[in-house]
Amino acid sequence: MSSKPTPAAKPGRPCDENRRASRADDILDCAATVFATHGYQNTEMQFIADAVQVGKGTIYRYFPSKEELFLKSVSRGMDRLRQEVDCSMVGTDDGLLKIERAIHAYLAFFRKFPHYAELLIQERAQFRDAKQQTYFAHRENHRGQWRDMYADLIAAGRIRDVPVPRIMDVVSDLVYGTMFTNYFTGQHKPLEEQAKDLVDILFFGVLSDSERDAYCGRKTSEIAAATRTCAIAAGSAPISTTATECSRVSIQQYRGG
Repeated sequence: MSSKPTPAAKPGRPCDENRRASRADDILDCAATVFATHGYQNTEMQFIADAVQVGKGTIYRYFPSKEELFLKSVSRGMDRLRQEVDCSMVGTDDGLLKIERAIHAYLAFFRKFPHYAELLIQERAQFRDAKQQTYFAHRENHRGQWRDMYADLIAAGRIRDVPVPRIMDVVSDLVYGTMFTNYFTGQHKPLEEQAKDLVDILFFGVLSDSERDAYCGRKTSEIAAATRTCAIAAGSAPISTTATECSRVSIQQYRGG
């Protein structure tokens, strides 16, 4: 007895998880552009449905509310940023080169997708009472790999022995501020030039070697003099001991040790 052939699956709504995830990403990508164009308050779900070329009901099946769709659109953008940065570092084990490539990839991403900068602004304005903004939540979730890399560079003697959280905060703030300056002014240096400038100042600073030593010496003298004055007024430790200890500690602190 012959078996009946299995009927071919009819085309229709995505049913497997991969297709569903792909459709969700398509919606999020379109939604990000629509929100950036019209603003959160002025965006209607129908606008997004039209952009994706599906019915509004399809949008609601994936995202039950406009708020959820907006926040997940922002999160999707930060995931894409992370992917771009991670991909830029593939192929090298050199920590300094990874930093250089990551800075370039970060700036390049927001030049290619400036609407994500707009969404970060809208999120701050619309959801001011949120415990943590999406950008900073993503940043916190990925600090581990950077913490380890900076610690390795310090251990290898390739960068100054500065507290790692301090380094991460400064570098993060540097690229974050540059990104928004680019967005608000609309006037960009060529990407290669801007990334090169940031890396140059980050790695080499603005002081010459001789001026760095002289500046540190002046700061040490100022602190030592202030310490002597305080010691005399308080009648505490001998002046010579206090000044010597102050010089040692102040140099160490100033240089990040």
